[in-house]
Amino acid sequence: MSNGNDGLAPGGPEKLGSRKLGSDTNFSGRSLVESGGPLGIIAGGGQFPLLVAEAARRHGREVVVVAHRGETMPELEAAADHCLWVKLGQLGKMLSFFHGRAVRQCVFAGTITKTRIFRDVWPDFKALQLWRKIDIRQDDAILRAIADLLATEGIEVVASTVYLQELLFPAGVLSRRRPSREQQADIEFGWRIARRVGALDIGQCVVVRDRAVLAVEAIEGTDAAIRRGGQLAGEKAVVVKVKKPDQDFRFDLPAIGRQTIATMVEAKAAVLAVEAGQALLFDREATLAAADRAGLVVVGVSEGPDGGLS
Repeated sequence: MSNGNDGLAPGGPEKLGSRKLGSDTNFSGRSLVESGGPLGIIAGGGQFPLLVAEAARRHGREVVVVAHRGETMPELEAAADHCLWVKLGQLGKMLSFFHGRAVRQCVFAGTITKTRIFRDVWPDFKALQLWRKIDIRQDDAILRAIADLLATEGIEVVASTVYLQELLFPAGVLSRRRPSREQQADIEFGWRIARRVGALDIGQCVVVRDRAVLAVEAIEGTDAAIRRGGQLAGEKAVVVKVKKPDQDFRFDLPAIGRQTIATMVEAKAAVLAVEAGQALLFDREATLAAADRAGLVVVGVSEGPDGGLS
């Protein structure tokens, strides 16, 4: 893992603001740190569940994983003390598994392909009961409903980043190339749009060029939005990814990694602007090295109390 300086602009990161990473009021990991019992991980796809499991074990936690077939990496099972494989929607099976192993705290980690809710869900009775109670079936509403159900079962959902603060996206220019004046104007424009889209719980990413919106992320995900925006822009698109205004740090944090950069290269995009301290940056050294090889601008941006960006 990066030591925190690899791939930065010469002379280290440019300070764009004094805000500390992870200082958002939605973030709380105190109870997790103070607890020494088993940690449940509700695992989706990608490497994040594995990183969470390894970090929890380093801190002396017993790791109890519920992995989703067709999403979760098989390697995660070896990093767990106990692992149950389920199909998407088997909520009652998950609860029974956690109760049987005395889990009182758990985290959500990893991605679930959102379009699967239309074609590949196997809801049990507990899941069907919950589904009928959800009026707006967007990301946050679904995840909060599951978290509320877990709480009624005596299982607290806590922030998945508590043992992995180093993965939070840093502030400053992280690439060798810096944004031009025109690109900075696009970042500011895209930021305002992304905030409004996020307030509707639609997505976290927009693609813009010359102060025009080319693509808005919805259920298809960030990579598909970048490709669509890049196709319309032709080249030089600016990608802006921010947290939702009421983002809950316990789940669905924006995430950036090598695949994001590869998608931007494919789309001939030019700039990636991400909200500092409110997103995850995976494989930092390799991700930023790939961005530099492609001549991309990568910047972590903070928003002040007055709405100004730095």
